[in-house]
Amino acid sequence: MQFADLFEGLEEGVYVGLVGDASSTLAANAHLRLMFGLAPESDLSDVRPLDPDRFVDEQARGEFLRQLTRDGRVQGYVLRLRRADESSMWTEITARAEPESPGRLRVEAVMRDVTSRKRLQDQARDLYHQLSQAEKMAALGQTISGVAHELNNPLATILACAERLASRRLDDSTRRDVDAIHNAADRAARIVRSLQTFARKRHTTRTRVDLNQVVQDTIAIRAFEQRAGNIAIIQALAAGLPPVFVDPHQIQQVLLNLMVNAEQAMIDSHGRGTLVLRSWQDADRDAVILEVADDGPGVPKDMETRIFDPFFTTKTVGKGTGLGLTVAYAIAQEHGGRLVMGPRQERGASFRLELPIGTTPIRAPDAQPIESLPAVPKGTRALVVEDENALGDAVAAALGDEGFVVDRAGDGEAALALVSQRRYDVILCDLKMPRVDGITFFRELSATMPALAARVVFMTGDVAGTEAGRFLEESGCRWIPKPFRLRDLVRAAREALE
Repeated sequence: MQFADLFEGLEEGVYVGLVGDASSTLAANAHLRLMFGLAPESDLSDVRPLDPDRFVDEQARGEFLRQLTRDGRVQGYVLRLRRADESSMWTEITARAEPESPGRLRVEAVMRDVTSRKRLQDQARDLYHQLSQAEKMAALGQTISGVAHELNNPLATILACAERLASRRLDDSTRRDVDAIHNAADRAARIVRSLQTFARKRHTTRTRVDLNQVVQDTIAIRAFEQRAGNIAIIQALAAGLPPVFVDPHQIQQVLLNLMVNAEQAMIDSHGRGTLVLRSWQDADRDAVILEVADDGPGVPKDMETRIFDPFFTTKTVGKGTGLGLTVAYAIAQEHGGRLVMGPRQERGASFRLELPIGTTPIRAPDAQPIESLPAVPKGTRALVVEDENALGDAVAAALGDEGFVVDRAGDGEAALALVSQRRYDVILCDLKMPRVDGITFFRELSATMPALAARVVFMTGDVAGTEAGRFLEESGCRWIPKPFRLRDLVRAAREALE
């Protein structure tokens, strides 16, 4: 009688049965029935915890029975089993077994539901992987920033020289070659910019931009991956959208996160998909809205409230840090906008990026040709400080074409010597140089010639470092990232004169 009370009163499942191709239960306590979602008074014939249909993984049953047959016992063996309602649970089993007949074992087992413990273990493991991934990403970001800087200087030289050649009279064959060089270098420059966006270490600079152009640039970055993944793109971008005052690189990072998430969801679900990017103006709310919608599996309803939480991800371990949407959400908030899930739909998911409208019209980089600006006053003198000789010569030649009288210096030390000897109206200076760099040059110039220091335009292939970023912000000087178009640099120099 005492044994029976103990058997029924245990807070762990107890099972005794014959297990094989055909199984039968000899004894099972009330807790085992509750574990498997059965009523306490259920008939023993309904209690079949080790039948094939109770195993989520059929191969796991074979391995479990083989070990029982070989060793005669298992301890703390974890299996994923199904309850009566077909939901799954992780079960820890300690059991002994002995042959009953050919192909059948008599099994006496104690079973424990360890689903909650397993979930905590998985979360701890995931957090470890996420932290490890964050460390790797930080190191990778530093590496990418350095690589981007090293690539930007030669790319700037190639673009500048190709642009100079394109302005000359060329035969058709030569022009095609020059255009090919320029287009290839421009494509490489976009790749470098995408790497810098990935590293999330760009200097934050907001300006009035066309959101549709940011969308098209981002689509171009993902073009190869989309073709490889059989992802079709549909653009429904409204014409005549007003400008938004944003950091275009950060907004591109938001779009990259949304697009990559959608692409992966569609590919994992059915190996292909359609991505729709739609923009429109909400005049009532003074907002421009961009929607990114896919035809993937969608976001489960119970996950919608957590989708922007840090480290929350539906991807398998190693395929996502759970930070992409969190970062995107924060960027939208910093810009005075919002990132929200779109209305639920029959299939797929959609996200809407809402940004406030700028107060002044946008001026696209190429909207106003350089020739329309007033002529450079005769005798206007410029100093180009650049340690890359080919790039410095190209910049000097472009300024000379505009009417500037140009001198060259290879570093800040040579530049300081020149400014002490003659007057300059504008200085175009690289940021990173040997001996005396751009920061040191600027500080020494500010101490002796503050008016001229205000007319320095920096050229830089690296704004990733915190010192460089703080310096550019504190100095208030104009700056242009490498690689650049010569006409943009010339415009910056002319604006500095004003």
